Amino acid sequence: MKVMTFNLRFENDRDGENSWGQRRHMVVDVIRKYAPAILGTQEGTPRQLEYLQDRLPQYRMYTPQRTWDETCQYPTLFYRTDRLNALAGGEFWLSLTPRIHRSKDWDSAFPRMMSYALLREEETSRTFWAVVTHLDHLGSQARLEQTRMLVEWLKERSEPRLLMGDFNDRPGSPLHALLTNPETQLEDSWYALGKEENEQSMTHHNFGGTPGKFRMDWILTSPELEVLEAFIVRDHEAGRYPSDHFPYLVELRWKDRSAPRKP
Repeated sequence: MKVMTFNLRFENDRDGENSWGQRRHMVVDVIRKYAPAILGTQEGTPRQLEYLQDRLPQYRMYTPQRTWDETCQYPTLFYRTDRLNALAGGEFWLSLTPRIHRSKDWDSAFPRMMSYALLREEETSRTFWAVVTHLDHLGSQARLEQTRMLVEWLKERSEPRLLMGDFNDRPGSPLHALLTNPETQLEDSWYALGKEENEQSMTHHNFGGTPGKFRMDWILTSPELEVLEAFIVRDHEAGRYPSDHFPYLVELRWKDRSAPRKP
């Protein structure tokens, strides 16, 4: 099962030749090429997400409780309908009032959200939670409090869990430590394969293709899932890129493969 997290870069005409209208076909091409069973996007505005849904008919955008608002950038789950089925799910704001639309607290520059689904894999009938989020880029206190909310939610679930997103922080940070502590039982898929942190592991590149900052786009998995492969997607067209972040893709399988399969 392949899983991809992809910060789309919001629709901003000030991006000039890198504006959404100039690169959106590349976003679709990358998703089609790698064909993840689960896709978690960040920064998507309603028009961007509608564009993806229209051009990726094999996927379902799962937004059962969403209040659509043209001013919002949403973390959003897509899943392949030939591989998976959504049994339940929803979303809430990472704030002190999570059910209030666009609410934010602490030093968060923008409202931030998590979106989740309980998915059933059709081949094996196994169920698991998939979560996508995008933490604040400026507020360090907000990122920590937003992470604490994620941790509390994850700890309340007994099923296998998969967390992906743009965390706007570096591996080894207090935030990363909270998410990968023994209580959550989540593992960073990059570290699961013994990969190192270096320039080539960085996922933000500001449309130039040259990695910068740090590896801020993560996929974390619970112990039931084994990471077979993990890599950063650097596809481009003549030096132009689909986003200012590289997508991050992992391939997973169930560690216990003796469970009965669907007849």
